[in-house]
Amino acid sequence: MSLSTFRVIILGAPGSGKGTIASRICKTFQLNHIISGDILRKEQQNQSELGKKLAEYIKSGALVPDDIMIRIMGNEMKNVGNKWLLDGFPRTYPQADKLHKEVGMVDSVVNLDIPFDVIRKRLEGRFIHAPSGRTYNLEFNPPKVSGKDDITGEPIERRADDEPEVVMARLKTYKERTEPLLDYYRKAGVLKEFQGTESNVIWPFVKEYLEQFISQLDKQPKRKTA
Repeated sequence: MSLSTFRVIILGAPGSGKGTIASRICKTFQLNHIISGDILRKEQQNQSELGKKLAEYIKSGALVPDDIMIRIMGNEMKNVGNKWLLDGFPRTYPQADKLHKEVGMVDSVVNLDIPFDVIRKRLEGRFIHAPSGRTYNLEFNPPKVSGKDDITGEPIERRADDEPEVVMARLKTYKERTEPLLDYYRKAGVLKEFQGTESNVIWPFVKEYLEQFISQLDKQPKRKTA
């Protein structure tokens, strides 16, 4: 890929397989992967005042307030060039509006439209190695040793926001706050949606779409960025 600028956002409810698809996009198209969840976890592990506030929001299943997310992600993006994929941000219309006032509209927004029943089952079986962020699923990606991280052998645990009573609250919150965001990108003409239940089935369609998209961009005059 000869493009010097290619900026993508991936959207999808918690448990939609967004992380898997995002990783494949970044590896295939050589993009910097900016993951809001990893950044938030790092803040929590540092036990800063901000980290403590973040932990309260996440434990309850609520989204982190827009002003906090914009500040955190803005700081992170200052160190990144113009070839990136945003994963987990923006999640609301105000976040998107602020982002694009600062950097201009992105090239493409990939949305994974996965049935909530499928997502609920996935999240109930998901466990994480907190220090590294490595994720396991007891159904289709179990650890080699039950309850242990494959690399370190340390315990894995269910995230607080993956507890069954929190999952449905998270999905409801996501739907309510993300619909305006999808409409925003749809009207901007940059939204591409993919439906399905398995990442391995969805991925070839995402890859083909982005390859064709990049081929078209590569033929256009060099674009200016904000």
